[in-house]
Amino acid sequence: MIYGKLPIVFLSTIATEKKDSTNSQIATYILEHIDQMQDVSIRELAQDCHVAMSSISRFCKEIGLKDFAELKELLADPDFYFEEQSQSSSMQKRIDDYGQKVCESIQMVQSTLHQQQLIHLCQDLYHYQKVGIFGLLKAQTAAMNLQTDLLMLGKQVDSYVSYFQQMEHILSADENDLIIVFSYTGSYFDYEDLRALQKKLEAPKIWMITSAQQEYPYFVDEVLTFQSLQDQGSHPYQLQFIASLIAQEYFRRYKS
Repeated sequence: MIYGKLPIVFLSTIATEKKDSTNSQIATYILEHIDQMQDVSIRELAQDCHVAMSSISRFCKEIGLKDFAELKELLADPDFYFEEQSQSSSMQKRIDDYGQKVCESIQMVQSTLHQQQLIHLCQDLYHYQKVGIFGLLKAQTAAMNLQTDLLMLGKQVDSYVSYFQQMEHILSADENDLIIVFSYTGSYFDYEDLRALQKKLEAPKIWMITSAQQEYPYFVDEVLTFQSLQDQGSHPYQLQFIASLIAQEYFRRYKS
């Protein structure tokens, strides 16, 4: 996986909560003092954030964690990682290097995307009335891109930035639901302990749009795959490109 669970749940909380909400204030404080969080107690964190300890416990639940103990575990290893795309001393060369990598990643999609599965996905999009499209962090921007294009084509689908809301939607879905997950590394479901929830995940039809993997969760029904560089820098462009290709193919088959 490219990103750890901590940035996923915290950044989605900041993006979806009102700025002056308790949850937003707690998440912002933790991120701004991340280097001081390894040994913090729930009492100390509550005092620093000027909230009750019950607010910290509620915060953990509402962002998709089991409890404060899981938050402590994540804070012990924040797993913040950024990839430099070029080490050239020349700015123009750095721009060229990164641009070349993005172009290469798009060309990989062009030459390796499974076209028959793309058609199959568009067929499911057309026939299912209840559709949820999700991703985490940059992958969610691809989900929202597809949501916007489908709305322009008269197809209403659900999508949420919040990790908690995404999982809530998926786990409440039934056999009448179609779930489409953008996941560059195929690790979307690795962030949650799903052992007790696998029966619920068997109910909806789940598509995963991902770079080719050796295996996928057994409850994923269909995959739309492509080859990738497996890096931070190019993956959002591949997923955005695929989201747009889905919309273009949907238009050609059902709206043109």
